[in-house]
Amino acid sequence: MVARIKCSTNIRKPFHYNENKVREGDACLLAAENMLVHVDTHKDKAVLLLERQVALRPDVKVNSVHISLNFSPDEQLSNEQMELIARDYMEGIGFGNQPYLLYRHFDSGHPHCHIVTTNIGLDKSRISLHQIGKLKSEPVRKELENRYGLIKAEQQKTKISTINPLDATKVIYGKVATKQAISKVLNAVIPVYKYCSLAELNAVLGLYNVRAEQGNNGSRIEQNKGLVYRVLDHEGQCIGVPIKASLFTEKPTLPNLERRFLANDVGRSKFKDSLKNKIDITLKFKKCASFKEFQDRLKSQDIRLVPRVNGDGIIFGLTYIDLKSKAVFNGSALGKEYSAKAILERIHLAKIVNPETGFEKNIALGKGYPKELSNENNCIVVYERLHEKSALALMMQYEYAATNVPYEWKKKKKKRKK
Repeated sequence: MVARIKCSTNIRKPFHYNENKVREGDACLLAAENMLVHVDTHKDKAVLLLERQVALRPDVKVNSVHISLNFSPDEQLSNEQMELIARDYMEGIGFGNQPYLLYRHFDSGHPHCHIVTTNIGLDKSRISLHQIGKLKSEPVRKELENRYGLIKAEQQKTKISTINPLDATKVIYGKVATKQAISKVLNAVIPVYKYCSLAELNAVLGLYNVRAEQGNNGSRIEQNKGLVYRVLDHEGQCIGVPIKASLFTEKPTLPNLERRFLANDVGRSKFKDSLKNKIDITLKFKKCASFKEFQDRLKSQDIRLVPRVNGDGIIFGLTYIDLKSKAVFNGSALGKEYSAKAILERIHLAKIVNPETGFEKNIALGKGYPKELSNENNCIVVYERLHEKSALALMMQYEYAATNVPYEWKKKKKKRKK
């Protein structure tokens, strides 16, 4: 069992978080202890009761406590067992007489519950939260593991560290324990693929619905060169709680990754030319009418092309992943002719609105072309004819034309008078 405690200054925030889960069908209310109202029919009165208790000590700023008790995926706990464990846990850390709401969540691969309470008592006393995790929670957690025969947290770490890298699959939030699923992906990607930047690593991790983040600009995570890993949903948006890199057994922290960047730069160089040749052949001999078709052509050669798209739907970067050699290159690392702008021009696309649906045909020809040539039916055909020559024309054209002017036509230079 693993217990996590978060303290804040707003009791409504954890309450609404859990209530939203209930409305979405991802959680249910198990118990409401020491409440003076019937919570099933008066949930709003329950949070008002907590707020009134908090108001007894306006001088206390940190007055909201949000606890989560997480159990092993191998444990099958009934609602009654989880409620009993939560009650004994609250009693053990000194919150047995406090009003609290107990929710069971179903949005993860492991059984877990959330507790919303306050550290302000009815007698205006304040329960100290200083090092509550180390001094109170940890001893109680270990005691409950022995009492109820729960799988110990230390055993879970050992189990995760022995995962076979070949077991890595695309992570689907809620079906498997988040940390265990991310750990599988990291074991399969970090020591195997040859990447030289965090963006290139994220391109590979994105294939498994995982992303590494440094935090926002100026955040504490960024200032301390920290790194967290998150799960992505089917739209590429982060979902669930971020997990620190230092919590994984393989320690995929930013300093450790930066050391790999230097070694990978040498290791991937021998695969650079072969990847460029595959891209050039695809562009020259296989006509691609859309960006999605270009991706599919490369995919048939075990190359994944991952676009980086801004908020307006414009592609501003490309990353190439060679699944055979495990080499990863940003377009700029291969050369200017393989950057996003150059590739879109080579396949006659001026702008991509959505890499899944294609491009806007009305701007495919760019500027400077007659309006009569830019109709929807022949824009691609005309554009290719304007820029490509037939094989016969290429063979018959002059490769070199002399530009020397005959001697008789040259004017004599006037001699400069001294």
